[in-house]
Amino acid sequence: MMLGTFSVAQTTTSITSKTTAQPLILQDGDRVVFLGNSLLENDVLHGYLELALTTRFPDRNVTFRNIGWSGDNVFGDARSYFTNPPTPYELLMKQITEAKPTVVFVAYGGVEAQEGEAGVSRFTDGLNKLLDKIEELSAKAVLLSPIPVLSSIDAAPRNANLQRYATVIASTAAARDARYVDIFNPMQEAKSKGAITDNDIHLNEAGYYHLAMALEKGLGWPARNEVVAIDYAQRSTSSPNAKIRSAKQKTDTLKFTLDEKYLPLPIPKESTVELAQALRIAGLKKGYYTLTAEGTLVAVASASQWAKGVNITQGPSFTQANQLRDLIRKKNEIFFHQYRPHNRTYIVGFRSYEQGRHAEGLKELGLIVTWLEGQISLHRMPTPQTYELTPLK
Repeated sequence: MMLGTFSVAQTTTSITSKTTAQPLILQDGDRVVFLGNSLLENDVLHGYLELALTTRFPDRNVTFRNIGWSGDNVFGDARSYFTNPPTPYELLMKQITEAKPTVVFVAYGGVEAQEGEAGVSRFTDGLNKLLDKIEELSAKAVLLSPIPVLSSIDAAPRNANLQRYATVIASTAAARDARYVDIFNPMQEAKSKGAITDNDIHLNEAGYYHLAMALEKGLGWPARNEVVAIDYAQRSTSSPNAKIRSAKQKTDTLKFTLDEKYLPLPIPKESTVELAQALRIAGLKKGYYTLTAEGTLVAVASASQWAKGVNITQGPSFTQANQLRDLIRKKNEIFFHQYRPHNRTYIVGFRSYEQGRHAEGLKELGLIVTWLEGQISLHRMPTPQTYELTPLK
C-alpha cells in the first residue's frame, strides 16, 4: 500500500528520535497507562499487552491502568456523558491525571483517519495538545501507529488514510523526541498467520497475541523465542539458562533445569506460531522421547526432531503465564467497572441524589484492584523448572 510515492514502512523508518535508539526500560514504581481507542480498550478482555510488559520486568513493581475507550479520538469525543460539565475533553484530561502515569502508551489516529487529508491538521494539533498534557504530568509518551483494516474488499482507500496518519504520528514523535512504534506493518504481516480479527477491524485473541509480539519488537526488546541447545552426547549446553542435572546412558534419560528470564506468552488456540520456545537436544539415539516437567507432559518427538529443535508450547511456565494473564484480566475488568460505571450519571453525575450512596462502592472496588495487583506480583516471576527426557515406551 502506498502513501503518495512512499509506503508507510519507508516513511516511518526514516523518521526517528533519540529515544527510540535504546530499548524501553520500565523502572520499579512505574505506572503505565494505556490510552486510546478500541485497540487498547479491547485488550481488557485479553490481557496480552499488559502481560507482555509485566513479564519482561518481573523483578520490578510496575502497575497498569487501561483507560482506552472505543471510538475515542485525541479530543475525547467518545467519552461524553449526559453530565455536563465535565465536557468529554475535560473528562479525558481528568482521567489521564487521575491515572497518575509515568509512561503512557498512546494509540489514536484510527478514528481520526476517517476524515482523510482534510483532518490531518486538526489531528496534529489535538495530538500535540494531548502530548503536552502527558508531558505536564512528567510522564513519557509511547506513540503507536494505527493498525490496518485487514479486509480484502475496499480496504485500500481506508488503509491509505491510516498510513497517512501513521506518518503524522511518527513525525510528531520525532519532533518531540518521543518513542514511536509502527504496528501497522507487523499486523499486516500477521494476517498471513491466521485470523487475527473478528470483523477485519477489531483484533481477536490471536490478534492481541501478535500485537504484543510486535510491540515488544518495536520497544527494542529481544525476541522471546530463544533456542535452548543441549548436547546429550557431550553432556553440555551452550545455553546459560540451562543446567544439566544428569544424563544416564544406560537408560537414555536426561534431566536438566531451565531458569528462564521471563514467562512465555500463552499461545492462543487456533493460532499459527512459527516459534514459541524451542528446545534443541542433539546426540540422542534413534527413537522417540517424552519430555516432562514436574510430572506434566510437555512434548513428544523423535531423536531427529529433537536435534532440529522442538517448539515448546505447554508446561509449568505456560500454566503460570496463563494464571498471571487471568489475574491481569480480572484486575482490568474490575478497574473498568470502577472508572466507567454504566450508571455513572446516577452515582456521581447530576442525578447522584438518587443513587449517590453507591459511590462508596466504587471506591471499594479499588481495594480489590490493589489485592489483585498483589497477586500479580506473586505470579510474575518465573521459577526454575526441572525437565526430564525419557525414551517413549
